[in-house]
Amino acid sequence: MPDKTIVCFGPGPQFKGGISNYNTSLAKSLAKQPNTKVHIVSWTQQYPAIIPRDFIDKASKKDLLEGTGITVDYLTNYNNPLSWKKTCDFIKSLNPDKVIFQWAIALQGLPMGWMARWLMRNTNIEVLFDVHLVKQKEASSIDNFFLKYGLEKAHSYIVHSLKSAEELEELYPNQKFNITETGERSSGETRTVIKLYHPIYDMFQPDPNFDLEAVKKELGLKKHVFLFFGFIRKYKGLHQLIPAFAKVAAKRDDVSLLIVGESFWNTLDKTKWSTRLKKSLFGLAKSLVLKKGDNEEDYNPLALIDEYKLQDKTVVINEFVPNEDVHKYFQVADAICNYYLVATPSGVESIAYNFHLPVLATAVGHFPETVKPGFNGYLAEPENIDSMAEQMLKFIDHPIDRKNVKVTADQFSWENYAKAVLVQSF
Repeated sequence: MPDKTIVCFGPGPQFKGGISNYNTSLAKSLAKQPNTKVHIVSWTQQYPAIIPRDFIDKASKKDLLEGTGITVDYLTNYNNPLSWKKTCDFIKSLNPDKVIFQWAIALQGLPMGWMARWLMRNTNIEVLFDVHLVKQKEASSIDNFFLKYGLEKAHSYIVHSLKSAEELEELYPNQKFNITETGERSSGETRTVIKLYHPIYDMFQPDPNFDLEAVKKELGLKKHVFLFFGFIRKYKGLHQLIPAFAKVAAKRDDVSLLIVGESFWNTLDKTKWSTRLKKSLFGLAKSLVLKKGDNEEDYNPLALIDEYKLQDKTVVINEFVPNEDVHKYFQVADAICNYYLVATPSGVESIAYNFHLPVLATAVGHFPETVKPGFNGYLAEPENIDSMAEQMLKFIDHPIDRKNVKVTADQFSWENYAKAVLVQSF
Protein backbone atom coordinates (compact mmCIF):
# COMPACT_ATOMS: atom_id res chain seq x y z
CA MET A 1 0.00 0.00 0.00
CA PRO A 2 1.35 3.47 -0.82
CA ASP A 3 1.91 5.95 2.01
CA LYS A 4 0.72 8.80 -0.16
CA THR A 5 -1.79 9.09 -3.00
CA ILE A 6 -1.71 12.17 -5.20
CA VAL A 7 -4.08 13.35 -7.92
CA CYS A 8 -2.67 15.60 -10.64
CA PHE A 9 -5.59 17.38 -12.27
CA GLY A 10 -4.99 18.93 -15.69
CA PRO A 11 -4.70 18.04 -19.36
CA GLY A 12 -3.56 14.45 -19.85
CA PRO A 13 -0.84 13.35 -22.28
CA GLN A 14 -3.23 13.24 -25.25
CA PHE A 15 -3.39 17.05 -25.30
CA LYS A 16 -0.98 19.41 -27.05
CA GLY A 17 0.96 22.07 -25.21
CA GLY A 18 3.04 22.99 -22.25
CA ILE A 19 0.47 22.43 -19.50
CA SER A 20 -0.09 18.86 -20.65
CA ASN A 21 3.67 18.30 -20.68
CA TYR A 22 3.93 19.90 -17.26
CA ASN A 23 1.13 17.83 -15.70
CA THR A 24 2.67 14.64 -17.10
CA SER A 25 6.17 15.55 -15.88
CA LEU A 26 4.87 16.48 -12.42
CA ALA A 27 3.01 13.16 -12.14
CA LYS A 28 6.16 11.25 -13.13
CA SER A 29 8.33 13.13 -10.64
CA LEU A 30 5.87 12.54 -7.80
CA ALA A 31 5.57 8.84 -8.70
CA LYS A 32 9.36 8.50 -8.29
CA GLN A 33 9.10 9.47 -4.62
CA PRO A 34 9.03 6.53 -2.16
CA ASN A 35 5.65 4.83 -1.60
CA THR A 36 3.74 7.37 -3.66
CA LYS A 37 0.85 6.49 -5.98
CA VAL A 38 -0.14 9.06 -8.61
CA HIS A 39 -3.28 9.42 -10.71
CA ILE A 40 -3.79 11.91 -13.52
CA VAL A 41 -7.39 13.12 -13.80
CA SER A 42 -7.85 15.00 -17.05
CA TRP A 43 -10.17 17.16 -19.03
CA THR A 44 -11.96 15.69 -22.01
CA GLN A 45 -12.57 19.26 -23.23
CA GLN A 46 -10.60 22.08 -21.63
CA TYR A 47 -12.44 25.06 -23.10
CA PRO A 48 -15.83 26.20 -24.41
CA ALA A 49 -16.86 24.14 -27.43
CA ILE A 50 -17.03 27.23 -29.68
CA ILE A 51 -13.24 27.76 -29.65
CA PRO A 52 -12.04 26.97 -33.20
CA ARG A 53 -8.89 25.01 -32.44
CA ASP A 54 -7.74 21.38 -32.33
CA PHE A 55 -6.21 20.72 -28.90
CA ILE A 56 -5.47 17.00 -29.33
CA ASP A 57 -1.95 15.77 -30.13
CA LYS A 58 -2.40 13.37 -33.06
CA ALA A 59 1.26 13.47 -34.10
CA SER A 60 3.18 11.97 -31.16
CA LYS A 61 3.70 8.20 -31.02
CA LYS A 62 5.71 7.86 -27.82
CA ASP A 63 3.83 6.95 -24.59
CA LEU A 64 5.27 9.39 -22.05
CA LEU A 65 3.91 7.35 -19.11
CA GLU A 66 5.19 3.97 -20.24
CA GLY A 67 6.49 1.94 -17.30
CA THR A 68 5.40 4.43 -14.62
CA GLY A 69 2.24 2.81 -13.19
CA ILE A 70 0.47 6.20 -13.37
CA THR A 71 -3.20 5.95 -14.34
CA VAL A 72 -4.98 8.51 -16.52
CA ASP A 73 -8.74 9.11 -16.45
CA TYR A 74 -10.29 11.56 -18.92
CA LEU A 75 -13.45 12.77 -17.16
CA THR A 76 -13.96 16.52 -17.10
CA ASN A 77 -15.82 18.36 -19.85
CA TYR A 78 -15.68 22.14 -19.54
CA ASN A 79 -19.08 22.33 -21.24
CA ASN A 80 -20.85 19.78 -19.02
CA PRO A 81 -21.20 20.73 -15.32
CA LEU A 82 -22.44 17.20 -14.55
CA SER A 83 -18.95 15.97 -15.41
CA TRP A 84 -17.47 18.38 -12.82
CA LYS A 85 -19.41 16.58 -10.07
CA LYS A 86 -18.49 13.20 -11.56
CA THR A 87 -14.83 14.25 -11.43
CA CYS A 88 -15.10 15.24 -7.77
CA ASP A 89 -16.81 11.95 -6.88
CA PHE A 90 -14.04 10.03 -8.66
CA ILE A 91 -11.25 11.98 -6.92
CA LYS A 92 -12.96 11.42 -3.56
CA SER A 93 -13.16 7.67 -4.29
CA LEU A 94 -9.38 7.57 -4.73
CA ASN A 95 -8.99 8.95 -1.17
CA PRO A 96 -5.87 10.95 -2.06
CA ASP A 97 -3.79 13.04 0.31
CA LYS A 98 -3.51 15.90 -2.15
CA VAL A 99 -5.06 17.07 -5.43
CA ILE A 100 -2.99 19.47 -7.51
CA PHE A 101 -4.87 21.61 -10.06
CA GLN A 102 -2.88 22.97 -12.99
CA TRP A 103 -3.88 26.63 -13.38
CA ALA A 104 -2.84 28.55 -16.50
CA ILE A 105 -5.88 30.43 -17.80
CA ALA A 106 -8.69 32.33 -16.11
CA LEU A 107 -11.22 30.95 -18.58
CA GLN A 108 -11.07 27.62 -16.68
CA GLY A 109 -11.90 29.38 -13.42
CA LEU A 110 -15.54 28.36 -13.31
CA PRO A 111 -15.15 24.56 -13.41
CA MET A 112 -11.89 24.49 -11.46
CA GLY A 113 -13.16 26.87 -8.79
CA TRP A 114 -16.35 24.81 -8.44
CA MET A 115 -14.43 21.53 -8.09
CA ALA A 116 -11.95 23.01 -5.58
CA ARG A 117 -14.82 24.29 -3.43
CA TRP A 118 -16.61 20.92 -3.54
CA LEU A 119 -13.47 18.99 -2.55
CA MET A 120 -12.66 21.37 0.32
CA ARG A 121 -16.24 21.19 1.60
CA ASN A 122 -16.73 17.42 1.30
CA THR A 123 -13.30 15.83 1.88
CA ASN A 124 -10.12 16.20 3.91
CA ILE A 125 -7.94 16.29 0.80
CA GLU A 126 -5.36 19.10 0.61
CA VAL A 127 -6.28 21.21 -2.42
CA LEU A 128 -3.36 22.92 -4.18
CA PHE A 129 -3.27 25.14 -7.23
CA ASP A 130 -0.07 24.96 -9.29
CA VAL A 131 -0.20 28.50 -10.65
CA HIS A 132 1.60 29.07 -13.96
CA LEU A 133 0.45 32.67 -14.11
CA VAL A 134 -1.94 34.95 -12.26
CA LYS A 135 -2.33 37.97 -14.52
CA GLN A 136 -3.49 36.82 -17.93
CA LYS A 137 -1.34 37.38 -21.01
CA GLU A 138 -4.36 38.25 -23.16
CA ALA A 139 -7.01 39.39 -20.74
CA SER A 140 -10.70 39.82 -21.48
CA SER A 141 -13.16 41.89 -19.49
CA ILE A 142 -14.52 38.81 -17.65
CA ASP A 143 -11.11 37.34 -16.80
CA ASN A 144 -10.97 39.06 -13.41
CA PHE A 145 -14.23 37.41 -12.38
CA PHE A 146 -13.07 33.93 -13.44
CA LEU A 147 -9.63 34.55 -11.92
CA LYS A 148 -10.91 35.59 -8.49
CA TYR A 149 -13.52 32.83 -8.35
CA GLY A 150 -11.23 30.12 -9.70
CA LEU A 151 -8.25 30.62 -7.39
CA GLU A 152 -10.08 31.76 -4.26
CA LYS A 153 -10.52 28.39 -2.56
CA ALA A 154 -7.36 26.35 -1.96
CA HIS A 155 -5.31 25.26 0.99
CA SER A 156 -1.98 25.97 -0.72
CA TYR A 157 -0.58 27.46 -3.91
CA ILE A 158 2.56 26.65 -5.89
CA VAL A 159 4.09 29.46 -7.95
CA HIS A 160 7.10 29.48 -10.26
CA SER A 161 8.31 33.03 -9.64
CA LEU A 162 8.22 35.71 -6.95
CA LYS A 163 6.23 37.89 -9.36
CA SER A 164 3.37 35.37 -9.39
CA ALA A 165 3.37 35.22 -5.57
CA GLU A 166 3.09 39.00 -5.40
CA GLU A 167 0.25 39.01 -7.94
CA LEU A 168 -1.59 36.45 -5.84
CA GLU A 169 -1.31 38.74 -2.80
CA GLU A 170 -2.61 41.65 -4.89
CA LEU A 171 -5.56 39.56 -6.09
CA TYR A 172 -6.71 38.76 -2.53
CA PRO A 173 -5.57 41.75 -0.40
CA ASN A 174 -7.56 40.61 2.65
CA GLN A 175 -6.09 37.10 2.67
CA LYS A 176 -2.94 36.39 4.70
CA PHE A 177 -0.30 34.42 2.78
CA ASN A 178 2.97 32.86 3.90
CA ILE A 179 5.54 32.51 1.10
CA THR A 180 7.97 29.62 1.56
CA GLU A 181 10.51 27.79 -0.60
CA THR A 182 10.62 24.64 1.54
CA GLY A 183 6.99 23.58 1.19
CA GLU A 184 6.31 23.84 4.93
CA ARG A 185 2.59 24.49 5.31
CA SER A 186 1.06 27.29 7.38
CA SER A 187 -1.63 26.68 9.97
CA GLY A 188 -4.90 28.41 10.64
CA GLU A 189 -6.35 30.84 8.13
CA THR A 190 -2.98 31.64 6.55
CA ARG A 191 -2.57 30.21 3.06
CA THR A 192 0.76 28.74 2.01
CA VAL A 193 2.40 29.92 -1.20
CA ILE A 194 5.20 27.54 -2.17
CA LYS A 195 7.55 29.65 -4.27
CA LEU A 196 9.47 27.24 -6.48
CA TYR A 197 10.40 27.44 -10.17
CA HIS A 198 9.51 25.93 -13.53
CA PRO A 199 11.42 22.62 -13.49
CA ILE A 200 13.32 21.55 -16.57
CA TYR A 201 11.49 19.38 -19.10
CA ASP A 202 13.55 16.19 -18.92
CA MET A 203 10.84 14.34 -20.86
CA PHE A 204 12.71 15.40 -24.02
CA GLN A 205 16.20 13.92 -24.06
CA PRO A 206 19.17 14.60 -26.37
CA ASP A 207 20.02 11.89 -28.86
CA PRO A 208 23.62 10.83 -28.05
CA ASN A 209 24.10 9.82 -31.70
CA PHE A 210 22.80 13.11 -33.08
CA ASP A 211 24.64 14.10 -36.29
CA LEU A 212 24.71 17.90 -36.05
CA GLU A 213 26.23 18.60 -39.45
CA ALA A 214 23.93 16.14 -41.23
CA VAL A 215 20.81 17.74 -39.72
CA LYS A 216 22.10 21.24 -40.52
CA LYS A 217 22.59 20.17 -44.11
CA GLU A 218 19.16 18.49 -44.21
CA LEU A 219 17.44 21.65 -42.98
CA GLY A 220 19.61 24.07 -44.96
CA LEU A 221 21.00 25.85 -41.89
CA LYS A 222 24.10 28.03 -41.70
CA LYS A 223 26.81 28.11 -39.00
CA HIS A 224 24.96 30.04 -36.26
CA VAL A 225 21.37 28.90 -35.61
CA PHE A 226 18.83 30.90 -33.58
CA LEU A 227 15.70 28.93 -32.63
CA PHE A 228 12.12 30.04 -32.07
CA PHE A 229 10.10 27.10 -30.76
CA GLY A 230 6.47 26.55 -29.74
CA PHE A 231 3.01 27.78 -30.57
CA ILE A 232 3.07 30.95 -32.66
CA ARG A 233 1.17 33.46 -30.55
CA LYS A 234 1.45 37.23 -30.38
CA TYR A 235 2.74 37.42 -26.80
CA LYS A 236 5.72 35.28 -27.85
CA GLY A 237 6.97 38.15 -30.00
CA LEU A 238 7.96 36.43 -33.24
CA HIS A 239 7.00 39.69 -34.98
CA GLN A 240 9.87 41.27 -33.00
CA LEU A 241 12.35 38.46 -33.49
CA ILE A 242 12.15 38.42 -37.30
CA PRO A 243 13.02 42.15 -37.73
CA ALA A 244 15.79 41.77 -35.14
CA PHE A 245 17.17 38.79 -37.02
CA ALA A 246 17.03 40.84 -40.25
CA LYS A 247 19.44 43.32 -38.67
CA VAL A 248 21.77 40.46 -37.72
CA ALA A 249 21.52 38.91 -41.19
CA ALA A 250 22.39 42.29 -42.75
CA LYS A 251 25.75 42.15 -40.95
CA ARG A 252 26.53 38.44 -41.17
CA ASP A 253 26.11 35.82 -43.85
CA ASP A 254 26.58 32.81 -41.57
CA VAL A 255 23.35 32.97 -39.54
CA SER A 256 20.00 31.16 -39.71
CA LEU A 257 16.69 31.62 -37.95
CA LEU A 258 14.89 28.31 -37.34
CA ILE A 259 11.17 28.77 -36.58
CA VAL A 260 9.45 25.63 -35.33
CA GLY A 261 5.85 25.72 -34.19
CA GLU A 262 2.19 25.56 -35.03
CA SER A 263 0.20 28.71 -35.72
CA PHE A 264 -2.12 28.62 -32.71
CA TRP A 265 -5.33 29.61 -34.51
CA ASN A 266 -4.75 27.70 -37.73
CA THR A 267 -5.36 24.03 -36.83
CA LEU A 268 -8.81 23.35 -38.29
CA ASP A 269 -9.99 22.93 -41.88
CA LYS A 270 -11.41 26.38 -42.68
CA THR A 271 -13.61 24.98 -45.46
CA LYS A 272 -15.73 22.87 -43.05
CA TRP A 273 -19.08 24.33 -41.95
CA SER A 274 -18.33 23.35 -38.33
CA THR A 275 -15.15 25.45 -38.38
CA ARG A 276 -16.95 28.42 -39.91
CA LEU A 277 -19.72 28.14 -37.30
CA LYS A 278 -17.22 27.99 -34.44
CA LYS A 279 -15.29 30.97 -35.81
CA SER A 280 -18.50 33.00 -36.08
CA LEU A 281 -19.63 32.19 -32.56
CA PHE A 282 -16.15 32.66 -31.12
CA GLY A 283 -15.77 35.95 -32.98
CA LEU A 284 -19.05 37.19 -31.54
CA ALA A 285 -18.06 36.15 -28.02
CA LYS A 286 -14.68 37.88 -28.32
CA SER A 287 -16.24 41.07 -29.64
CA LEU A 288 -18.23 41.23 -26.43
CA VAL A 289 -15.40 40.61 -23.95
CA LEU A 290 -12.07 41.45 -25.62
CA LYS A 291 -10.61 44.92 -25.91
CA LYS A 292 -10.19 46.20 -29.46
CA GLY A 293 -6.78 45.12 -30.72
CA ASP A 294 -6.54 41.99 -28.53
CA ASN A 295 -7.83 39.63 -31.22
CA GLU A 296 -4.87 37.60 -32.53
CA GLU A 297 -6.68 35.21 -34.89
CA ASP A 298 -5.18 37.02 -37.89
CA TYR A 299 -1.70 37.24 -36.37
CA ASN A 300 0.74 36.15 -39.10
CA PRO A 301 4.34 37.14 -38.31
CA LEU A 302 5.66 34.63 -40.87
CA ALA A 303 4.69 37.14 -43.58
CA LEU A 304 7.59 39.27 -42.33
CA ILE A 305 10.05 36.74 -43.75
CA ASP A 306 9.14 37.81 -47.29
CA GLU A 307 8.92 41.47 -46.31
CA TYR A 308 12.50 41.42 -45.00
CA LYS A 309 13.69 39.13 -47.82
CA LEU A 310 14.95 36.48 -45.39
CA GLN A 311 13.84 33.40 -47.33
CA ASP A 312 17.38 32.02 -47.75
CA LYS A 313 18.27 32.55 -44.08
CA THR A 314 15.09 31.34 -42.44
CA VAL A 315 13.76 27.79 -42.06
CA VAL A 316 10.12 27.38 -41.01
CA ILE A 317 8.52 24.18 -39.66
CA ASN A 318 4.97 25.52 -39.29
CA GLU A 319 3.35 22.49 -37.65
CA PHE A 320 2.93 20.73 -34.32
CA VAL A 321 6.10 18.77 -33.51
CA PRO A 322 5.63 15.24 -32.11
CA ASN A 323 7.33 14.58 -28.79
CA GLU A 324 9.87 12.20 -30.33
CA ASP A 325 11.16 14.92 -32.73
CA VAL A 326 11.55 17.79 -30.24
CA HIS A 327 15.20 17.00 -29.46
CA LYS A 328 16.22 17.51 -33.10
CA TYR A 329 15.55 21.24 -33.11
CA PHE A 330 17.11 21.93 -29.71
CA GLN A 331 20.22 19.95 -30.61
CA VAL A 332 20.76 21.70 -33.94
CA ALA A 333 20.36 25.22 -32.49
CA ASP A 334 22.94 27.45 -30.78
CA ALA A 335 20.47 29.54 -28.76
CA ILE A 336 16.73 29.84 -28.10
CA CYS A 337 15.18 33.25 -28.73
CA ASN A 338 12.35 34.14 -26.33
CA TYR A 339 11.74 37.77 -27.24
CA TYR A 340 8.34 37.72 -25.54
CA LEU A 341 6.06 40.71 -24.91
CA VAL A 342 5.03 39.28 -21.54
CA ALA A 343 6.31 36.18 -19.82
CA THR A 344 5.75 33.74 -17.02
CA PRO A 345 8.05 30.78 -16.36
CA SER A 346 8.29 29.23 -19.77
CA GLY A 347 8.13 25.62 -20.89
CA VAL A 348 10.23 26.43 -23.93
CA GLU A 349 12.89 27.96 -21.69
CA SER A 350 12.82 24.81 -19.53
CA ILE A 351 13.30 22.55 -22.55
CA ALA A 352 16.24 24.70 -23.61
CA TYR A 353 17.92 24.33 -20.22
CA ASN A 354 17.56 20.55 -20.44
CA PHE A 355 19.55 20.67 -23.70
CA HIS A 356 22.02 23.15 -22.11
CA LEU A 357 20.97 25.70 -24.73
CA PRO A 358 21.62 29.39 -23.92
CA VAL A 359 18.56 31.66 -23.69
CA LEU A 360 18.18 35.05 -25.37
CA ALA A 361 15.15 36.78 -23.90
CA THR A 362 13.54 40.13 -23.31
CA ALA A 363 13.76 41.53 -19.78
CA VAL A 364 10.08 40.93 -19.04
CA GLY A 365 8.22 38.78 -16.51
CA HIS A 366 10.43 36.24 -14.76
CA PHE A 367 13.29 36.29 -17.30
CA PRO A 368 15.46 38.66 -15.21
CA GLU A 369 15.15 36.07 -12.39
CA THR A 370 16.40 33.15 -14.53
CA VAL A 371 18.58 34.56 -17.32
CA LYS A 372 21.92 35.89 -16.07
CA PRO A 373 23.51 37.97 -18.85
CA GLY A 374 26.83 36.52 -19.94
CA PHE A 375 26.34 33.38 -17.84
CA ASN A 376 23.42 31.39 -19.29
CA GLY A 377 22.14 33.85 -21.91
CA TYR A 378 21.53 37.51 -22.68
CA LEU A 379 18.66 39.91 -22.00
CA ALA A 380 17.32 42.45 -24.49
CA GLU A 381 15.29 45.55 -23.72
CA PRO A 382 11.55 44.93 -24.16
CA GLU A 383 10.07 46.06 -27.50
CA ASN A 384 13.51 47.27 -28.65
CA ILE A 385 14.41 45.60 -31.95
CA ASP A 386 17.92 47.12 -31.96
CA SER A 387 18.59 45.72 -28.49
CA MET A 388 17.39 42.27 -29.56
CA ALA A 389 19.69 42.28 -32.58
CA GLU A 390 22.59 43.48 -30.41
CA GLN A 391 22.14 40.53 -28.03
CA MET A 392 22.15 38.07 -30.95
CA LEU A 393 25.37 39.57 -32.31
CA LYS A 394 26.88 39.63 -28.81
CA PHE A 395 26.03 35.95 -28.45
CA ILE A 396 27.99 35.15 -31.61
CA ASP A 397 30.99 37.25 -30.56
CA HIS A 398 30.86 36.14 -26.91
CA PRO A 399 29.35 32.62 -26.83
CA ILE A 400 27.85 31.25 -23.62
CA ASP A 401 29.61 28.26 -22.08
CA ARG A 402 27.06 25.45 -22.06
CA LYS A 403 28.48 24.22 -18.76
CA ASN A 404 26.94 27.36 -17.25
CA VAL A 405 23.54 26.45 -18.66
CA LYS A 406 23.88 22.99 -17.11
CA VAL A 407 24.44 24.68 -13.74
CA THR A 408 21.15 26.53 -14.26
CA ALA A 409 19.40 23.30 -15.23
CA ASP A 410 20.65 21.53 -12.10
CA GLN A 411 18.99 24.21 -9.94
CA PHE A 412 15.57 23.47 -11.44
CA SER A 413 15.22 19.75 -10.74
CA TRP A 414 11.88 17.97 -10.52
CA GLU A 415 13.07 16.00 -7.48
CA ASN A 416 13.42 19.09 -5.27
CA TYR A 417 10.12 20.38 -6.62
CA ALA A 418 8.30 17.13 -5.81
CA LYS A 419 9.71 16.99 -2.27
CA ALA A 420 8.41 20.51 -1.50
CA VAL A 421 4.97 19.65 -2.85
CA LEU A 422 4.76 16.43 -0.80
CA VAL A 423 5.42 18.09 2.57
CA GLN A 424 2.69 17.04 4.98
CA SER A 425 -0.11 19.56 5.41
CA PHE A 426 -1.74 20.37 8.72
